[in-house]
Amino acid sequence: MSTPQQTPAPQPSPTPAGGASQAQAETAIRKARGALKRYRFMAILTGVMLLILCVELFFKYVVPVDVVIDYLGWVPFAHGWIYVVYLVTVLDLWSKMRWGFGRLATMVFAGVVPVMSFILEKRVHADADTKLGALEERYAA
Repeated sequence: MSTPQQTPAPQPSPTPAGGASQAQAETAIRKARGALKRYRFMAILTGVMLLILCVELFFKYVVPVDVVIDYLGWVPFAHGWIYVVYLVTVLDLWSKMRWGFGRLATMVFAGVVPVMSFILEKRVHADADTKLGALEERYAA
């Protein structure tokens, strides 16, 4: 006769209350910090390009100056593609930080409202840095 196999009793895991191991938490925090750096760069670049676009539109429709229009004709196309890359970085950061849809909408609109990307970038960076710092302290112990 064969003896029935016994399954080992589950061992308590050395993880904090969140359920993630320390290595998983460190990896997630590192990825979130990388996403934050990419977002900061793209927010500033998008804001600068949007301001240049506003200057180009001013000289095109308000005070028509052909010389300026000739030199700034590339700006709308560049801003459009930069905004697409900005949206990708916004989605990346938003998903890693697990923020609500209101924050996502605000971050998306910041790329099309002049100067808003600079203001929101500071706020998003402060919020994310605080949250990531708290997670680092929680999993360091």
